[in-house]
Amino acid sequence: MVKKLYRSTTDSMLGGVCGGLGTYFEFDPNLIRLIFVVLAVLPGIGIPAYLALWLLVPEESKSEKTSLGERVREGADEIAERARTLGNELRNKSGSAVPATSLAVGLVLIVVGIGFLLRNLGFTWLNWIARIWVWPSLLILVGLVFLWRWISNRID
Repeated sequence: MVKKLYRSTTDSMLGGVCGGLGTYFEFDPNLIRLIFVVLAVLPGIGIPAYLALWLLVPEESKSEKTSLGERVREGADEIAERARTLGNELRNKSGSAVPATSLAVGLVLIVVGIGFLLRNLGFTWLNWIARIWVWPSLLILVGLVFLWRWISNRID
């Protein structure tokens, strides 16, 4: 019996790629998901590889008779629909958040982004600032924001 690679419809978190790879290689899909996350963060190839597999590998319920072009079109439509759904969920969640929290997190992200942009443009004096205080400060600030939201929800 010849094994075929399919995207899983039962063990799917995003597109079913990791579930399908886990079934094909008889490996835990959660470890494959972790590998994709590490590849996305470190060398940056995880996201393009995942998207390519999502576009090229058919779902297990789909017929094998579909052409590559049809699979790519269906995969692109599926990715677009998932992105729309995620965008709508984020819009609904952010609308109910505390406006001051959104403002604070937005300002911190802008300041950190400007710092990284200036450092990438060659302002070498920012290298020591980024290493010394940006990440610890960002982590502390995000932690304080979450703590503040938790306390304000307890008081209300």
